[in-house]
Amino acid sequence: MSDPADAADKPAANTEPLSGADSGAHTEAHTIPAPPIDPDRRTIARATTASYEAAPEDVSRVLLLYSGGLDTSVMLKWIQEEYGGAEVVTLTVNLGQPGEEYDVVTGKARQFGAVAAHVIDAREQFAHDFVLPAINANALYGGGYPLFTALGRPLIAKLAVEWARRSGCDTIAHGCTGKGNDQVRIEATVATLAPELKIIAPVRSWAMGRDQEIEYARMHGIPVRGGSEAAPYSIDDNLWGRSSEGRWIEDLAHAPEDDVFQLVTLPEDAPDDPEMVTVEFEAGVPVALDGERLGLVELLERAGKVGARHGVGIVDQLEDRIVGLKVRDIYEVPAAAIVLTAHQELERLVSTIHQNQFKAQLDRQWAYLVYAGLWWEPLRSDLDAYMRSVAAQVTGAIGLKLYKGSVRVVTRTSPHAVYDQALASFAESGGLFSQTASPGFIELWSLQSRMAWRLRERESGRG
Repeated sequence: MSDPADAADKPAANTEPLSGADSGAHTEAHTIPAPPIDPDRRTIARATTASYEAAPEDVSRVLLLYSGGLDTSVMLKWIQEEYGGAEVVTLTVNLGQPGEEYDVVTGKARQFGAVAAHVIDAREQFAHDFVLPAINANALYGGGYPLFTALGRPLIAKLAVEWARRSGCDTIAHGCTGKGNDQVRIEATVATLAPELKIIAPVRSWAMGRDQEIEYARMHGIPVRGGSEAAPYSIDDNLWGRSSEGRWIEDLAHAPEDDVFQLVTLPEDAPDDPEMVTVEFEAGVPVALDGERLGLVELLERAGKVGARHGVGIVDQLEDRIVGLKVRDIYEVPAAAIVLTAHQELERLVSTIHQNQFKAQLDRQWAYLVYAGLWWEPLRSDLDAYMRSVAAQVTGAIGLKLYKGSVRVVTRTSPHAVYDQALASFAESGGLFSQTASPGFIELWSLQSRMAWRLRERESGRG
């Protein structure tokens, strides 16, 4: 599932874009010495259940993963109040989520008391270091979720660690609830990469429902979107996909309402004429779309646009979270629907039957590890080594037909194809494939199966 953690930790238009690269747009980060801790100023005292959870006396300066939405804006004020005036530095990450105005986001952060606000463009790092390995692994969890949120969170948390250290922070705060997968992905990463840093998760700590949160926001001058107290959809998006949770989605008997689809055109409203799209790969890397060579980020963005136009990539999925819950998610994944379909078909073309059967097992294991928040698990790196070995042969082009929500492979070419048209043809015989050899093969191939069947028939008294 694309676990955009939960409605409580996602603003309506975007979820905490906390991922970024070492380069890109950001406000200057200054390493400001943390102020001395005054135990008397602490207003909360909570028991911790993990070594990395922050006790009040641990917290002087917090790096908050900040989206600019209602939830993280409330968190920004709440941390300052509940942790006795602790300083807050915000980090916002661009993973390709559309429609963001990052100047507005940093302005809000400062308005609500952040001592520094940083925005990082991590699209290139996300595409090459996280999405590309997922493409090579044909990564889908539960048969439909291409892991866009699960791929983004370890990068976000890794960057949070880097910027927390750079900014003199002792604690990292995030907006995940106790019911989602994102808390696992973020906290496992921080605990792995920076055991000296502490973590606070305000949504797990505060005793506020949605109504109380809205009231808190109004009391502190934090704008509530549209002035409405109606719970929005919980949204998470980046250049690899978009998810929606909450409201009627939680009712399994409720068919999807049209207003949830803000990325992909409804299939019935898609163009009446199909469109052909060709995706080219070199050693497993998508390099061209319709004959035009593109960088990976641009190719994914363009594939997403053409797929969205044709209603491609809508997934309504029931999913098992790692925290034990079974949930429903609505995904819009046009780029993944095109690129993964093309990659899997090309990989099948250049691989043997044994490679194809074996790799499918590894693909499922890779997807599960990433979904489960175990990006830093050595097994994932071990699997990547095999994926890279297979990818060395994945060069060629796949033609796809897009039509009213469907993606269908229609053409295939590769210099490494394990395919010979002359051998496959029914028009000819001989050469490397002799049809006259087939009876002997069939007798040996079916030998054990025939013996076992006869044995069971005799034992059952039927033979």
